[in-house]
Amino acid sequence: MHHTVEIAMNVNDVMSKTVVSVEMDDRLAEVKKIFDHTQFHHLLVIENGQLVGIISDRDLFKAISPNIGTPAASTGDEATLNKKAHQIMSRKPVTISEDATLEQAIALMNLRQVSCLPAIDPSNKPSGILSWRDILKSLVPA
Repeated sequence: MHHTVEIAMNVNDVMSKTVVSVEMDDRLAEVKKIFDHTQFHHLLVIENGQLVGIISDRDLFKAISPNIGTPAASTGDEATLNKKAHQIMSRKPVTISEDATLEQAIALMNLRQVSCLPAIDPSNKPSGILSWRDILKSLVPA
C-alpha cells in the first residue's frame, strides 16, 4: 500500500512569527550586531512597512572581511561596515501568503531553491518567516 502524508497545515501555523527587520539605509555594522546576538539567519529589509529585500547571514559573511574586529582589520574592512543594507540585500525576495498551505510553500521553496520564505499578509506586510527548520519541526510532533 502506498501512503501519502497529508499536510493540512498553513504557513501561518508553522512560520516563525518573530520578524527581525532592518531599513534600507541601516549600516552593515547594525546588521552584523543583530546576527551576532540572535538565532536568526535571515533579516527582512523593510521600506515604508513593505518588504523590499532579504539579507541572509551568508550575504553578510560574503560582504565583510573575517578580519573585522581584529588588529588585522584594514580601513577597507571598517569601511565595509559602513555599507548599507540595500547594497547587499537580495531584492524582490520570493514570498508566500501566510494562508498558503504548507505543501504550496514546500513546492515554492523547491522550485525557487530558497531556504526560507517571508510570509506576507493581505496588505503585503511581512508577518513571519518560514524556513526548512520550521517545516521539519512541524512534521515531527514534539
